Amino acid sequence: MLRKLCRPTVTISWTILEKETVDEIIFRTIKVRNRLILELMARGGMRIGEVLKLRLCDIQDRKLIIRAPKSGKEQEIVFIPQKVADRLREYARQKCENPNDRIFPISYEAARIMVLKAGRMVGIHLRPHDLRRFCATFASRSGVPIEIISKIILRHANLSTTQIYLGKVSDTEAIRWIENLYA
Repeated sequence: MLRKLCRPTVTISWTILEKETVDEIIFRTIKVRNRLILELMARGGMRIGEVLKLRLCDIQDRKLIIRAPKSGKEQEIVFIPQKVADRLREYARQKCENPNDRIFPISYEAARIMVLKAGRMVGIHLRPHDLRRFCATFASRSGVPIEIISKIILRHANLSTTQIYLGKVSDTEAIRWIENLYA
């Protein structure tokens, strides 16, 4: 117990992907299923497990219902861009016979390997959660308030959890924001 209390805190840092890299990963992915999975994580901030649990009945235009989410709530809502919603709805209608059919009936391991291969196409080591981190950081750097990123996009209970996700701000980026703010 004493060792646990006295150990130094380890700061975890991730390499945050650039928008161009994520776009290239998505656009180079040929299989519609895989492309949709990548887009839901990168553009909707969804966890891989949430994507794999999606059912046809969970699609409500630009909103997706996440049943039994990690937070312990009964359900949560994910908002996605219209173009992604249209492609997802079309794909789901083709693949699902019943409203309770899973849209992506693959295992977590198969999805993880698919993400890894998608990253290799552009020469990076990509993990599923990297796309969720990208979503948060891209939203933050696009001027979205951290409260929206935390409560709506990532669906975190605490802002401090969201702050862990956000990438480090470079000096160049800090100067650009200050110039934009006071220009």
